[in-house]
Amino acid sequence: MTTIDHEPPAAVPPAGGVTDPGHGDTYTAHMYSVLWSEELGWHQAELTPLRNISLHPGTVGLHYGQNIFEGIKAHRQADGSVAVFRPRDNARRFRASARRLAMPEMPEELFLEAIDRLVTADQDWLSDNPAHSIYLRPLLFATDDNLMLRPSPTFRFLLMAFVAGGFFGDEVESVSVLINREYSRAMPGGTGNVKVAGNYAPSFVAQRMAREKGCAQVVWLDAVERRWVEEMGGMNLCFVRGTGPDAELVTPRLTGTLLPGVTRDTLLTLADRLGHKVGEELISVDQWRDECRRGVITEVFACGTAAVVTPVTRVVDGDTDWTIGNGEPGEVTMAIRRALFDVQHGHAPDPAGWLRPIPAKA
Repeated sequence: MTTIDHEPPAAVPPAGGVTDPGHGDTYTAHMYSVLWSEELGWHQAELTPLRNISLHPGTVGLHYGQNIFEGIKAHRQADGSVAVFRPRDNARRFRASARRLAMPEMPEELFLEAIDRLVTADQDWLSDNPAHSIYLRPLLFATDDNLMLRPSPTFRFLLMAFVAGGFFGDEVESVSVLINREYSRAMPGGTGNVKVAGNYAPSFVAQRMAREKGCAQVVWLDAVERRWVEEMGGMNLCFVRGTGPDAELVTPRLTGTLLPGVTRDTLLTLADRLGHKVGEELISVDQWRDECRRGVITEVFACGTAAVVTPVTRVVDGDTDWTIGNGEPGEVTMAIRRALFDVQHGHAPDPAGWLRPIPAKA
């Protein structure tokens, strides 16, 4: 496959990198593009300046939602280099999402090549602030302009990046959450276990409801019984039972309706290394409330690529609410967060090979 490189124009990072990035709009200078068609397969890979793209009004991806994406982060390492965290796992989930939407499955090595090329080119946008990262957004969407209701015969892959601060701010602050009993995020046999664009827009109304109740995020329940806890917004949830070294970490079981988060999997591994018992189980709202009341559940946190590890200390459910633990970020939560940070930034050993080093910019 031919690779085409375009030297970037002027877009140059500030000296020392971006110091106040926010989250989601401080884009770096480049994007990576690859086309796919039934005739040619994957072709025309290009590293180009970040720029607008032109689409026909009848583009299938705009009408029928044949779009998937991922979220990955690159971090500054202890030695000043940059490494991407677990991109192979995102590549595999990207393929699973594509398979679910009748889209071409991007070869893992092509996915990783795109990441390597873009982060190599734009690594100078990342400052030495350990709270900041380069957030990578791979996107695959249907490009055919025939509105027959069928899978598109053509697609485009784009990889873009932005410099990210914390999803809830750079400081570690606890959040309140709202149990949503009116809407469902996913149903059995649907797309809840893959990362497709159509999962997200329907969640915005519930997110707005949460904010109106003074909460930072919404908690989704199962679509059948409306009692089992699934996800928090676009993040996984973890529950801590007990305290200290004997504390147990549990998270909702993967039932096919919630996303198998890469960060979720990472934290289960790290918690086990720290000596905690870990497990997956069905957890009901009533059980959550009762175990908090009895002091069994002592901490709760959300986790994800954007949220990292975010303590949850208050839950609102209709006209009732309850506090988790003492209402402050818990000791186990913060220890697990630190363990994740240390691996991501090269301060701790990486025996699982989670870090993908990026070559220094020539």
